[in-house]
Amino acid sequence: MLQKWNCNVNRVIFFCYFYNNSSWIYKNCLSTFLKYGPENCRTFFTTPDFIVYLRKSRYLQQPDNQYQQLFEAHNACVIVPTYNNAGTLHQVMSDVLHYTGRVIVVNDGSSDDTQRILAKFPNLSVINFPKNEGKGMAIRAGFELAVKMGYDYAITIDSDGQHFASDLPSFLEKLASEKSAIIIGARNLHQENMPGKNTFANKFSNFWFFVDTGIQAPDTQSGYRLYPLHLMKGMHFYGRKYEFEVEVLVRCAWKGIGIKWIPINVYYPPPEQRVSHFRPGPDFSRISVLNTILFLVAVLYIKPRDFIIHISKFKNVKDLLRRHLYNKEESNRKKAASIGFGVFMGIVPIWGFQMAVALALAAAFRLNKALTIIASNISIPPMIPLIIFLSFLLGRFWVGSNAVYMMFSRHITMEAWKLNIEQYIYGSMTLAVIAGLTAYLITYFTLESVGHVKRKMGETGK
Repeated sequence: MLQKWNCNVNRVIFFCYFYNNSSWIYKNCLSTFLKYGPENCRTFFTTPDFIVYLRKSRYLQQPDNQYQQLFEAHNACVIVPTYNNAGTLHQVMSDVLHYTGRVIVVNDGSSDDTQRILAKFPNLSVINFPKNEGKGMAIRAGFELAVKMGYDYAITIDSDGQHFASDLPSFLEKLASEKSAIIIGARNLHQENMPGKNTFANKFSNFWFFVDTGIQAPDTQSGYRLYPLHLMKGMHFYGRKYEFEVEVLVRCAWKGIGIKWIPINVYYPPPEQRVSHFRPGPDFSRISVLNTILFLVAVLYIKPRDFIIHISKFKNVKDLLRRHLYNKEESNRKKAASIGFGVFMGIVPIWGFQMAVALALAAAFRLNKALTIIASNISIPPMIPLIIFLSFLLGRFWVGSNAVYMMFSRHITMEAWKLNIEQYIYGSMTLAVIAGLTAYLITYFTLESVGHVKRKMGETGK
């Protein structure tokens, strides 16, 4: 029996040692056998939990040449931001170092055994913050060091043990065909032990990312990403904590950097074993404020800028109209609605913001943005006096006995000014509705008539 026991002990320890190259695992396997005996341990060592445990416990400090060459070929590195994850950091570093020695670790002011654990890996590039600054600051510091070291790409991976380093080669494979894009590791949000709040937060983030950029992404909160550092040079970011991962995606998309994704594996431990530094109140508030700011920037600057770039590709307005007004892929109702809505937005009293708001709402309502913007230019300087006059005229019907005529006097009182403003706002809204509906009807029936004539001519030709 003793001989059989020794044989089993040696066999399993031999397997664990060469699979993990870890004296720590060696000692644990030995102690488990001595404590429970070979028969009881047979069940333990074949459980799924132990297999996952082995996969996440590699301690190979010499990277595999095949993977190391891939990192060198793409001039890429791995950045690991960490804060008080001593329970998983050892395993994460061992796993990552199996694939590459190009690793930067940012210790974000940890107060546990993080520094002692990192000291076991002498080949790491380590940044130590004296106090906790936030995940955003940690990643930004990692970016800065990676650029100084001459890297073109960086893959960020969390240190809480949720990500598998075995997915690193998948990022590099995707990079071979997507050299100008951020590549996101998209998680399966419906797997076992996935926190419900994570699913909601991700859907919330995905929605605002789509609103800000027009890009539909499956997972905008995953921290497992590949960044094209050489395309991000000169960009200054403001996010210090978790909101940074939203900011960097949106602003890079605005810059023209692609957003791609690959499926990844993810491990969520049971709730009692889970460690999270996300603070639902403060961190969600910071993300919400950032989303509001990004939305305003998108509406007031980014979308008008992109549209101007788009229309500048046409030689003149005539070409633009021919391309969009006679586009057979869109119905006459949609084209007429786009023009009618543009006329409406060109008259409503939000001077200075008419074009930006018109473009944003046209995108939201899925109208033809080009036709909407062209029609909103009804308020060009020659038309402004007529629009103001008609607005005051129509406004008289709303203010009743308080109606006033337009007064151009140096001695105008504040009360008279208030009455003029009220009458103008009511009148301009009325004029906007009337003019918008009129433009819709004229455009629709004109397009229908032109289409009918063309069909008749086509039948006659046959």
